[in-house]
Amino acid sequence: MKRQLIKGRGATLKIEGRFESRPREACDDGWVEEDLPPLATTVTVEKAKSVIQRQDSPDLPFTQSMNAYRGCEHGCIYCYARPSHGYLDLSPGLDFETQLFAKPDAPELLRAELGKRNYRCEVLALGTNTDPYQPIEREWQITRRILALLEACSHPVSIVTKSAMIERDIDLLAALSEKNLVQVFISVTTLDAALARKMEPRASSPKRRLEAMRRLNDAGVPCGVMAAPVIPFLTDSELEAILQAANQSGAKAAGYALLRLPHELKMLFSDWLQTHYPLKASHVMSRLREMRGGRESDPGFGSRMRGEGIFSDLLEKRFEMASSRLGFNRERISLDTDRFRPPRRQMDLFY
Repeated sequence: MKRQLIKGRGATLKIEGRFESRPREACDDGWVEEDLPPLATTVTVEKAKSVIQRQDSPDLPFTQSMNAYRGCEHGCIYCYARPSHGYLDLSPGLDFETQLFAKPDAPELLRAELGKRNYRCEVLALGTNTDPYQPIEREWQITRRILALLEACSHPVSIVTKSAMIERDIDLLAALSEKNLVQVFISVTTLDAALARKMEPRASSPKRRLEAMRRLNDAGVPCGVMAAPVIPFLTDSELEAILQAANQSGAKAAGYALLRLPHELKMLFSDWLQTHYPLKASHVMSRLREMRGGRESDPGFGSRMRGEGIFSDLLEKRFEMASSRLGFNRERISLDTDRFRPPRRQMDLFY
């Protein structure tokens, strides 16, 4: 399969999704002599029926989440959400980062769900599948409208992002923080700007993420760091340095997760390694399998985030020692669910 190196894009392949019945392959018909233009980002409106997803996984710190977008323009080659594009008959490779779907009615659908009489208030997680602050949020502003609704209802929210665009919403986040209703984590995979440009081409630079972390904490918004994913032989040596940099940016909470490569992501990440780091490729994949019980991905609760075996235990010990030294996670933030007030329903206006 021919590799496609496209500036500003992470995937090197446009592979078929696992549900496609008709495989397609690019071929040279001899007509195009000049270089093709860069792949443009397209955004399609998705009409959703509901927006809250619920889960009971014991290794996740939330029970409900929502995503304003499908696909992610950040183009992170390691993103575990890539295979979800296969459900749409699209490629988890280049399609995932170029053919996006937006849910502009998500705030209205959320309002309806929050207003149901049987709704039980629990922390709502944003950024669990695709980044709520990816570049198209600048125009669509769906995440900002969601936050405005949550602030008006005094509903707790947690956010994970790797975008400095979150600074735009410091006003709403600060208002939520005053009522103990928000916690933010900024994901930092590497401090190496050159590596970041190849691995997560349209995400904010590591330096800007740390600056956003500092500005959020200075504004009273609790912002921690997620060193995720940790990639053997590529980023694992930076774990302590990432935690140190986050500490200097005011972070008080930290977490990490080991790389996992479900479904088509195995092929995409392997090809990316062969393209950009051919001398490390076999070492990275071999060590990952060793930390994943012989596989590239482990769906089991408990082990899917941390891995297993001696090298996973060593990684966990390094994280614990660095976190203890830097004072991370000494106090767990428990967001307030008692302040929640349902949004007013239309019929309430008549009483």
